[in-house]
Amino acid sequence: MKAVKKAIITDAGFASRYLPITKTIPKAMIPIGAKPVMQLCVEECIEAGIEEIIIVATPNTKSREIYDDYFHNRADNVKALLEKQGKAERFEPVQEVLDFPKITVIEQDPTLPYGNGSPIVSAKKYVEGEDAFVVLYSDDLILGESDVKVLIDTYNEHPEAKAVIAAQEMPEKVWNKYGMIALKENGTLSHIVEKPKTPDLSPSNLTSYGRYLLTPEVFDYLIPSNTGLDGELWTVDAITRLAETGDVVIARSSGKWITTGDPKNYFMAHLEYVLRNSDYADEVRKFVAEN
Repeated sequence: MKAVKKAIITDAGFASRYLPITKTIPKAMIPIGAKPVMQLCVEECIEAGIEEIIIVATPNTKSREIYDDYFHNRADNVKALLEKQGKAERFEPVQEVLDFPKITVIEQDPTLPYGNGSPIVSAKKYVEGEDAFVVLYSDDLILGESDVKVLIDTYNEHPEAKAVIAAQEMPEKVWNKYGMIALKENGTLSHIVEKPKTPDLSPSNLTSYGRYLLTPEVFDYLIPSNTGLDGELWTVDAITRLAETGDVVIARSSGKWITTGDPKNYFMAHLEYVLRNSDYADEVRKFVAEN
């Protein structure tokens, strides 16, 4: 089996749909339950055995500083105060974060084109010597089994693959919102149709989203001159080029994909997470039923 030890988690953007809060904090630091979105993505990687995580933050903001503080600041003053108050157990969630595997925070290269491929290019030097690495978009959360683990397990079953991408079946009414997967005869990726305007233009009911396992060969195509739709540098364009030279395997998620990309979906994601994972879920259900 090939070792997959590193992951890139991207949060490079200004999240304008969340203004004004995102002028001060990165969107992935907004909480889901008692944890920020970014921590849930990190925990998904840890569950899969990832040993090093590279977080790519928005350039020319305080995002890098905020992530560094969250994952590395030992907060000794807080710990001492809680111990003095007889509440030392309240520091345990902080210590869990401090005990995470290696987390490196970098800024996206501001000279790169706009697009979701640019954060990956910005982290190139951290992963280019690896057999493969995982990429997570922090907009996307997985409830249930780690998608990162599914990607790695699938890669170990298909070590010749150029990449592995996560997919879920989605109802027809939302096909126009996502990238829909077209398959080759052997069941691997042919290409992705972005946001088909009508259902008949969708090649399947399988949706691609922000969970990928990539080999360093992707950097042959993920280059600033290869911009696509709207002049942006798209990860899926590079993955499609990989599919022209070999197999890009589809890994069907065992969990549930939810997005936090806008305030409405964030609220839905937060609610579902609380109902699944909190000790006050029944109280929330009762409150909703009564109101």
